[in-house]
Amino acid sequence: MGPDVPLLNEYKQEFFWKRFPQTVLGGPRFKLGYCAPPYVYVNQAVLFLTPWLFGGFGTLLSQLQLLQELHAAVLSGILMCGAAAGVQALALYAARRSGTVERLGASNILVDEEEVEFTHCVSTETVRFIAPGKRFGLNVVLHTVLAGALCGFGTWYVFLGRLTALYGSIGASLVVFVLSWVTLCIAEYSLIVNTATETATFQAQDTYEITPLTRPLYIFIFIAVDLADRYSDAVPELHLASQVLHVLFLFLPLLWAFGILPPLDALLLWGMEQTLVFGLGGSPMSSNLRYQLLLMFGVSAGIAVCNYFIPSTLGVVLLSTAMGFLLSLDLSQVGTLCRGSRGGPSPPPPTSFGWNLGCREVLLYLSLLLVAMAEAGVLHHFIGSAQSRSLITGPQAPVSYLLLILFCLCWALREIQGAYVFGGVFLNPLYPKGMSNVHIFKQRNRGLYIAAAIRRVLIYLVFPFAMIAFLAMDKSLQLLHTVSLSVGFTRAFRVGWQSSEDALLQMVVVILVRLAAGNNVLPGWDDLGTGVQLLLVGLLFDRVTQFLAKLKFTLTVLVTSWTEKKQRRQSAGTLLALNASLCPLVLAVVIVSALLSAPLLPLFTLPIFLVGFPRPQRSWPGPVGTACPCPDSVFYQQMSGSLACALRTAFARGSLAPGSHFLGRFQDRMVWIMILERGYGYCTVNIKGLELQETSCHTVEARRVDEVFEAAFERPERLGFTQGFNLHWGNALTPCAALAVQVYSDARNVLSGIIDSHDNLRKLQDDFMKALIWLLLRYCVQKHKGFLWSSEEVSAVGGMKSQSSQLAQTTSNQPPEAVMVESNVSSIRFRQDSSSLTSFGDWSDEDDLFGPQPARRTVALVTAEAQSGHTTLQMGASLPGSVEMDSLFENMALSALQPLQPLGLGIGMPAVDKGHNSEIFGERSGSLPHLNFSCPQSEVFNLPKGWRTAPLLPSRLLSLRPLFPEDWFRFTLGRFGPAVQGATSEDMTKALKEDEALKELHIHVALSCLISLGAESAFTSPSYVYRLYCGDVPWTEGLEWLSSSKELYQLTLQAFRFSFKLLFDQASLGPMESPEELFSTLEEYERDWYIGLVTEKGWHDSVLQEKPFLFSLGHDLTMGTYTGRVLTLQDQLVQVGRLNGEGVRGQWANLSWELLYATNDDEERYSIQAHPFMLRNLTVQAADPPLGYPIYSSAPLHFPCL
Repeated sequence: MGPDVPLLNEYKQEFFWKRFPQTVLGGPRFKLGYCAPPYVYVNQAVLFLTPWLFGGFGTLLSQLQLLQELHAAVLSGILMCGAAAGVQALALYAARRSGTVERLGASNILVDEEEVEFTHCVSTETVRFIAPGKRFGLNVVLHTVLAGALCGFGTWYVFLGRLTALYGSIGASLVVFVLSWVTLCIAEYSLIVNTATETATFQAQDTYEITPLTRPLYIFIFIAVDLADRYSDAVPELHLASQVLHVLFLFLPLLWAFGILPPLDALLLWGMEQTLVFGLGGSPMSSNLRYQLLLMFGVSAGIAVCNYFIPSTLGVVLLSTAMGFLLSLDLSQVGTLCRGSRGGPSPPPPTSFGWNLGCREVLLYLSLLLVAMAEAGVLHHFIGSAQSRSLITGPQAPVSYLLLILFCLCWALREIQGAYVFGGVFLNPLYPKGMSNVHIFKQRNRGLYIAAAIRRVLIYLVFPFAMIAFLAMDKSLQLLHTVSLSVGFTRAFRVGWQSSEDALLQMVVVILVRLAAGNNVLPGWDDLGTGVQLLLVGLLFDRVTQFLAKLKFTLTVLVTSWTEKKQRRQSAGTLLALNASLCPLVLAVVIVSALLSAPLLPLFTLPIFLVGFPRPQRSWPGPVGTACPCPDSVFYQQMSGSLACALRTAFARGSLAPGSHFLGRFQDRMVWIMILERGYGYCTVNIKGLELQETSCHTVEARRVDEVFEAAFERPERLGFTQGFNLHWGNALTPCAALAVQVYSDARNVLSGIIDSHDNLRKLQDDFMKALIWLLLRYCVQKHKGFLWSSEEVSAVGGMKSQSSQLAQTTSNQPPEAVMVESNVSSIRFRQDSSSLTSFGDWSDEDDLFGPQPARRTVALVTAEAQSGHTTLQMGASLPGSVEMDSLFENMALSALQPLQPLGLGIGMPAVDKGHNSEIFGERSGSLPHLNFSCPQSEVFNLPKGWRTAPLLPSRLLSLRPLFPEDWFRFTLGRFGPAVQGATSEDMTKALKEDEALKELHIHVALSCLISLGAESAFTSPSYVYRLYCGDVPWTEGLEWLSSSKELYQLTLQAFRFSFKLLFDQASLGPMESPEELFSTLEEYERDWYIGLVTEKGWHDSVLQEKPFLFSLGHDLTMGTYTGRVLTLQDQLVQVGRLNGEGVRGQWANLSWELLYATNDDEERYSIQAHPFMLRNLTVQAADPPLGYPIYSSAPLHFPCL
């Protein structure tokens, strides 16, 4: 798509220009898009002006001195309450008359597009169009009462006498009076008549009708300030605030229209997060639930309240030290310990310190707590009350200089851990370069490991105690019993544990200010006290950091809108000129967004900047862990645990610089890492997996990500300024570190020259027989030892029923519809058998008459098996050229569908009495002769009786007897014999090998399986090999017999897949030189490999179980080639970089506005196109559903950093 793709298509533009005026006015719909009677507009105008009529009536009575101001306001409120009740009663009556039933809690998104047929001014249709009514009866009462209160207080707020007293001018008062009533009418209409869709939308659905309360709430805040000014003593600050707010009151409609003021839910969460982080020294929480329960917020605020009332400063110091340490720990471990483990990724082994709350962790935490309290108590009691007021000569001086030294040392140790230094500007010369091997990388990184260990000791064992010593001896503690000092010291004692590096920086700034002042007194600064000083420094540092990040994001959007040709729209020059001329305004927007900690919203990701409404740092209201899963999600699920362990080390070392969003890259995989919560010795993250380069936009940005990482990690030399400078500094991604993570490397090979080689195909038959013999004997051994086939062996075949027991565990984080139940049994399940079908044996696809055929995935007969109580397979004929059900629904989960039976399946087939034709079908299992083994140990290798009942002529088996490898059978028997009997003598092994009855038994079963697969002649067709590999076995004489025994069928299919893997390996690495090598290779296949299909559930389970190797055979229909795919589990370097967090928040804010308000869900819209600097497409993908579409998202992962 070009850069001039429409921002909104024509339909959405019309929709937007109908919705936006409604938002500005609070709900009236004056632009409908179709002709409506005039009374529709008149009725809305009357309802809109009703609050002004009642308020103006009360104001007139007050001005005429017929009523006092208070009484006039009450009268206006009562009149408005009555009018609101009348509107609600009329809406309820109209709803009952219409008789329509609507699902509660579901908003009708098409209500703006409906064309209503109006009959008269008070008809049911007219009333429902103007005043839809409330969904809950409680809201009817609540909103009606609030409407009356809002009108009464609003009348009192804008009385002309009050405005004249504030501004001393009648003209200014009249202007403010008129415009203030516009604001009040807008709020009243949205509350009681019809609520407009807000541009500031946080939740996708307003289930409990909270949106109508948003605008009245802000008006009540303005009124509360005015009331405080009226009834308090002369406070100049309150009077000034009242004057300013009366003017700002006039601009509330614009603030609502542009979405700057947040909705109630976002305001509550944002306010609690800001108070908890900057007022109480905490950290953002990993879930909204903890906010809603007020646990952390309530406890933290309670400590500050207790500090205010505790009379002893020593008690305050001890309480603040203890609770600051305890609240900075990972309290989720306590909750997990109490309620037991839930589903989700399994934690690392308990031997690793810190992953679980155990005796070692409790002992360490208790020791640290006792030492900290003892230090704080002793220093405060003996030194704090008698210290000198001078920082230079007092006892606090040594600690101050120690903190300065520690800060410089820690900053240097952290800088050398990353790929770049000085804010990502210059390459780090000490960081390993040319990383091609994990082992070599770790060796070269050994020196940095030592520096990281020193830094870790400083951060977790030195910094907190040094800061506690500084605070315990501070002179401000003697003046503690004020609200500001209580809050300040509560925060200071906690943030030293919660975020030691940030606390050290804040303390160093305070110390430097004091040292710069010397013995001089700074009147405004020194009166605040150390706790409040640290609070202000921390808040200032955060806002400055946000401002710089937002400014960099602004410059990136501005510059790339012109320099990137694919981003240059026709309006780019105009927008750049407009931004240049309004540069102070743009800078003001950036400053305001930084001060409010709100995202900077680039409208449609163009250089049109707005202040987004403040929201929590996490940006999304839903729970963490929501995703849009697909088959590739399993790879991210497998690597999440290993990646968490690597992140633990990286955060502890400091190689990942402070940030909130990180991007990891490995082969074709993209990992989005979001920091949710951090504290003393722990970090909580959310890991998201992005799609594997399936779109052109994703590919373009992925290529740029690779270039950025290559410039940082894979350059052979770094000499000179141009080579040492970060040429991608303007990019949103700054490389940080490479992490060793245990992941699957994916290798894909085209099998041309291997699968179509006649020499290889001729050898495939011999390898199949050897693999089948090995599996049959191994089956006997495991059966003798008590291993159940259904619990172990089916997983190696890949796709049979035994894995269903693991389904609930491996898919606990997936929605039910994402789980697909498949079966590898061929489409023979839909064919009925008849002995006369031998005449159709020539309908084979070996000749490739119609070209190679893809394997058909079949459907498990769940319903039929449940009804019959057994697993007998129903079969029928499948004629050439017929279309089977599974091919029509190739990508659908058909496990729940009823099987379809073809019409007239048995027509034209001669009837055969199966019970009397013993020559063809052999003897029944009950009449089989007893096998007389010459060796007593041969009974261990006896096979089930049903496996000897193949419906094949003895003469046919006899003709194929040369295909049975007797030497291999004796060799394998000799290797398995000692495994069964332990220390077996040579004579016993020899007798076992010479047992003719045992040999004849295995010859009969193996050759029967060979014929049943149609492999009695050498394989000549790659398509036939592919079909057999996929389990899509064409009809043969013995297929019903083979499929009737699930264990034998699974063994045969596994043997064929093993034989193909042998063909692949021998074609690549050379032939097997001895039987010992072949035997060990088959053992390795069984132990370390999963050989099957990517679409099988066994493949999914093997990835989660971290099978060392996986192999799959595929067919590329577009290229007409066969491919082999090998997954290898090994330690690989995952390159991780820090993203511009403010750029991410800004793009997510635009995404929320564009989809939830403008409903611009066009898949080719401009704001989702690839942007190599902003990484726009990747950022949109990483958003939480339903706006984004990550294919994997983990639950909050807590890992220790100690």
